[in-house]
Amino acid sequence: MKLRELIVDMPYLLDTRGDLDQSVDAVTSNSREKVQQGLFFCISGARFDAHNFAPQAIENGCTALVVERYLDIDVPQIRVSNGRAAMSRMAAAFYGHPARGMKLVGITGTKGKTTSTYLLKAILEKAGHKCGLIGTTGNMIGDKLLKSSLTTPDPIDLQRTLRMMADEGVEIVTMEVSAHAIDMHRLDGLTFEVGCYTNLSQDHLDYFHTMENYFETKKKFFTSGMVRNAAINVDEETSEGVLAALEIPHLTYGICANADLFARNIEITEDGVSFELQLQGMHNIEINLMMTGMFNVYNAMAAASCAMILGVSAENIKSGLESMPSVPGRIEMLPTNTPYRVILDYSHVPDALENILTTVRQFAKARVIALFGCGGDRDRGKRPMMGEIGGKLADLSILTSDNPRTEDPMKILAAIEEGIKPTGGQYVVIENRREAIRYALETAEEGDIIVLAGKGHETYQEINGVKNPFDEKVVVQELLEELRAKD
Repeated sequence: MKLRELIVDMPYLLDTRGDLDQSVDAVTSNSREKVQQGLFFCISGARFDAHNFAPQAIENGCTALVVERYLDIDVPQIRVSNGRAAMSRMAAAFYGHPARGMKLVGITGTKGKTTSTYLLKAILEKAGHKCGLIGTTGNMIGDKLLKSSLTTPDPIDLQRTLRMMADEGVEIVTMEVSAHAIDMHRLDGLTFEVGCYTNLSQDHLDYFHTMENYFETKKKFFTSGMVRNAAINVDEETSEGVLAALEIPHLTYGICANADLFARNIEITEDGVSFELQLQGMHNIEINLMMTGMFNVYNAMAAASCAMILGVSAENIKSGLESMPSVPGRIEMLPTNTPYRVILDYSHVPDALENILTTVRQFAKARVIALFGCGGDRDRGKRPMMGEIGGKLADLSILTSDNPRTEDPMKILAAIEEGIKPTGGQYVVIENRREAIRYALETAEEGDIIVLAGKGHETYQEINGVKNPFDEKVVVQELLEELRAKD
């Protein structure tokens, strides 16, 4: 592909230097990546300015640059007003605009994105569509899992993945849309047939600083022109702000508020949740989910709303929702063969921890034991909030490390203690997460439920900037084997 072909109708283009007939065989934003005839994007970030690494990129095979300021390097350069946005557009062009042949559904919100995308994928597959999925637990083409490190991949990885999906005949892609992706222009140039707004609660304030900034970024997804139709959770108090700004067709869902799609006669057990899904004046669908919790009623409604906008039948919505046994790391019952239950859940923000513990309390026969921590180098304000929730809703809280990253783990735990102490709730502090899980398993008695919160689908623990293998499903089985060997 020629360099000039990548900038056709590119809105961020300022001017160029050098030969635009230069061939481009690879695109990259990693100066260390070995390529041939590569195009390197000089992205200016909060911590690093990739313009400084352009010489290294040239040494590794790049022969052209995208810059925000010209560099004294004798290769073709394309100067743009926004490097991140230009990278999204040019990556799409490089991979032949793969999304244009598929329908995209984007789900955004603090919680529920992963489960909702899985449920929607199941519905669409029951309707006979070949589907792709992009999100936190990885990317999927049908049943084939592709690894991913970000909720919404960077533009080059995203367009490469969409190209793979298009080449394999994918018709519809369900995608988690993070606030970071919106703010960093990873989705620029894409058009979503449906966008869904699930909820908003405190998270990522290390990046967005205020809840208002966080909300405005989410709202921008629906007001930027990239979404054609919207599904909105009207029980979420911030939805009013989204709805007031909408200029596109939309469908609302909820339980408490007046909504187009609503759930009634909800029954929650440890094995799942049943309810009636009603679309005003049209459908009354009885749903029996194999996943439990009120939050999964909302996730099911989010998926059903998107499916209805796409024209999927009530029968396929029902069969799709009822076909999902679980989603990786989301209220996942682990097979332990013990008189107590162990649940794995990704709940790493206050609202999510409150939801999972409230749900478990509804069917726990004895104690609720909550094991959790907070990530390092992230929003510090939620640490005492998490502690307070554990102290109020769990019979025993085990405070331990999550991903401390570069922070001192004990300082993180001390901040969580600030929230739990005033509640009077029983708790222990065991910094080593493996030993904390061992303590939970040794302490649990018949009828207890252990909730391992925070890690979910993750298979690592990041300590001092190093990702160490740590799959809690494996850890639990190993510890149970050790404990049984002692008996």
